Amino acid sequence: MKAQQTRKAIPFSMKFLASILLLFIVFLVAMKLGAAHTSWRDVWLSFTSSQKESVLILKEIRLPRELGAIVVGAALAVSGAIMQGMTRNPLADPGLLGLTAGANAALAITLAIIPSVNYFGIMIACFIGSAVGALIVFGIASAKRGGFSPIRLVLAGAAVSTFLFAVEKGVGLYFKISKEVSMWTAGGVIGTTWSQLQTIVPFILVGIFIAILLSRQLTLLSLNEEVAIGLGQNTFKIKVILFIIIILLAGAAVALVGNLAFVGLMIPHIVRAIVGTDYRFIIPISALIGASFMLLADLLGRTLQAPFETPVAALIAVIGLPFFLLIVRRGGRAFS
Repeated sequence: MKAQQTRKAIPFSMKFLASILLLFIVFLVAMKLGAAHTSWRDVWLSFTSSQKESVLILKEIRLPRELGAIVVGAALAVSGAIMQGMTRNPLADPGLLGLTAGANAALAITLAIIPSVNYFGIMIACFIGSAVGALIVFGIASAKRGGFSPIRLVLAGAAVSTFLFAVEKGVGLYFKISKEVSMWTAGGVIGTTWSQLQTIVPFILVGIFIAILLSRQLTLLSLNEEVAIGLGQNTFKIKVILFIIIILLAGAAVALVGNLAFVGLMIPHIVRAIVGTDYRFIIPISALIGASFMLLADLLGRTLQAPFETPVAALIAVIGLPFFLLIVRRGGRAFS
């Protein structure tokens, strides 16, 4: 009760500004720290046209990498929030319900059939794979009379994800492209380039913008679908649009970093503890907190064993799995 009163006492504008400030601070720290020793002056010069070697490292390697972490973290967090609200399933996450596995399988098949495919083609393949994976999971989970329950949905997601990951590995081994596939699906932002960002960022920004526009309708869906219908909302149309947004965000994230689970699961729960259950607040704050989280995860991956890389997917899984078990134990509530 006290937590709810404190949450209401702090206006949303202050929480929004605090989230932006957090993202800005984490971004600056991530730009400063790394295997290559750089100064704060180098960080400042990386936004100008200086030709100093240390500045070029920041400008051409670290800056696109950190921007990639920002957009991927925002995309996964917002897609997870939408999935949890639309399905009223606290365990929903693009990495747990077949979207990322479907995107990975589609990526492997595309690389096998069209070895010379460009980045835009890979991204489209990831969109299609995400859609197919999600449709299979929702189809299996809802096949039984009475619709799908949260646990049934997660079990279907685990089974389908395992199968699709096996398809990805099988295609890689059969066509001898395992190395190429692994470079795309390892789960990290290492190697992110400016050309990749130019291709992928518009899709993510458009997806998040539309999600914010539909946040009021999503709030009604998350509470009671009958009430939403009674208020004149075309729930089928809203669900279709939201599903397309999820595909765009999850597919774009996989096209850039590969397989990353638990980000879309954890961040919306953390954000709901801060701003409540209104998705007009959850969506924008999830984007900011998700971006900060991915920046921190990538920073740890770069610095824990510098100059060697620690897989970001492994770091997130170390946090995400206990978080998942906590949600299951508390009946769908990470924080009470």
